[in-house]
Amino acid sequence: MRRTIITSFIIVTNLFGSVVAQESGERERGPRTEQSEASGIFSLIPTDSTTEHVFKSPAGDVPYTATAGRLDLFGQDGKRTAKVFYAAYSAKNGGADRPLTFAFNGGPGAASAYLHLGLVGPKILEFGTSGDDGTRPVLQDNPQSWLAFTDLVLIDPVGTGWSRAANDDAAKGFYGVRQDAESLAKVISLYVQKNNRLQSPKYLLGESYGGFRAAKVALALKNTQGILPAGIIMLSPLIEGKFLANSDDPLSAALQFPSLAAAELERRQDFTAEKLSEAERFAMTDYLVALAGAPPHGPDADAFYERVSTWTGIPREAVERARGFVGDIYAKQMAGAGKVVSPYDAAYAVPDAYPEDPYTRNDDPILEGYTRAYGAAFNSYARNELGFASEMTYSLLNEDINRRWEWNGSRGGDSRALASASTDIRDLLSVIPSFKLMIAHGYSDALTPYGASRYVLDHLPPELSKGRVDLKVYRGGHMFYTKADSRRSFAADVRRFYGTEDR
Repeated sequence: MRRTIITSFIIVTNLFGSVVAQESGERERGPRTEQSEASGIFSLIPTDSTTEHVFKSPAGDVPYTATAGRLDLFGQDGKRTAKVFYAAYSAKNGGADRPLTFAFNGGPGAASAYLHLGLVGPKILEFGTSGDDGTRPVLQDNPQSWLAFTDLVLIDPVGTGWSRAANDDAAKGFYGVRQDAESLAKVISLYVQKNNRLQSPKYLLGESYGGFRAAKVALALKNTQGILPAGIIMLSPLIEGKFLANSDDPLSAALQFPSLAAAELERRQDFTAEKLSEAERFAMTDYLVALAGAPPHGPDADAFYERVSTWTGIPREAVERARGFVGDIYAKQMAGAGKVVSPYDAAYAVPDAYPEDPYTRNDDPILEGYTRAYGAAFNSYARNELGFASEMTYSLLNEDINRRWEWNGSRGGDSRALASASTDIRDLLSVIPSFKLMIAHGYSDALTPYGASRYVLDHLPPELSKGRVDLKVYRGGHMFYTKADSRRSFAADVRRFYGTEDR
């Protein structure tokens, strides 16, 4: 991976009309206003806005309240350290047992607009007929919105979206694995108490690093806030850092291999689950053994390198030079001369901006391409539909956060390779008997490949995982939800996960 950010989400990365509820109980057009706060960065964050809408789901109308607002965090000295932006959607007359889902993206440094306008909210951002045109994005109703079966709270961690720390020194208290989890657990607790949602089953949804984050937040909720989550949905998650772009490790390479094979099958318009299962068997048998042992020679080498080339589309000569470790070369080799593919979806290729270079220098065509439109689209949506008009830039991807992130606590150093959420998953499954986990991936995501998550789940104790853990894989890449068919299938699977099929 050339970039350190993992969004879409890289991160672990949508809604409507406006009648505003005022404190007096009266209703009138326009957002609720309050006295502006003191000067400084916080003065640019508007006061909360509450509006009324109707979600037109396939099963019928769902009237709901939308709140675009912020929650304050304070330090031990009583001084405000941050304001955290959130957007919440609550169905009218949903009942005390209606699920409540808290969602965030990853990065670290990604705002929640990806999940918000890309997957769960009542509005969806479409990228033209080709699915990758960010120059003329269209915001429209989302018939697969999760609002049909759960209330939603989408949170922008400090430094992303419209969430801000009081100053740079205060920001340091949020940019790290532990600090981030504790602050988001506090935000969730504040929302639950403020809105009297203690009885609601509470779920966490996180994308990419957000999946890793969700496990950490779940433990922080339990240990520091006394809130036990009912379940987690991890979307294209980082779970074990040691499997992330560790291109010279045989096991990491084998776990990534099926995603590269899926991308090649998509390019040839020959994708089937049955054909991909052959690549999965090859990856964990002959491929893994060949990479872990001495280099093959003679006819064995010819046969091995030819099979790798056939499955991935990478020229045989390039495969042989790399000794079968294709993690560093696939981006410039898979789609043919003059093309480069995205690790976020290895089936997606664009012209290479630097064809003369042996390694890719290209901006990522998905992360740096059409998905950037989520930022301006959410700004417009919040202003025009939610009554939340900020003069502050909505920070979709804050790469400074990613550079400053503390992976290793106070010990220093960039130790993302040591990052692990497997033990957190085990602990949650062990001590919360009703806790459930769902992990979802796109087949052709080479950044956080589905093979790595399958490996983690396969190595859970059966007593913990049986009937409570599920892995779902869909056509597409890291943000497979940008494909309508995959988004539709995922929403149906999530609804079953929540146990609300009949609602």
